[in-house]
Amino acid sequence: MKWLLLGALLGMLLAFPPLLALLAAVVVAVLPKPLAVAFGLGLAARPSLRGMRRWAR
Repeated sequence: MKWLLLGALLGMLLAFPPLLALLAAVVVAVLPKPLAVAFGLGLAARPSLRGMRRWAR
């Protein structure tokens, strides 16, 4: 599912080139905010932490 969403996003960026500039502007605006970057990294790491629940019990 993750790869399907990534492919859809890349397809949209190729179909509508101005979206690439908009995405770049959003990334440049969010990158200096450490809290937003940490939140995004936490969301990205969350699926890999599912196995730790069984280990912690």
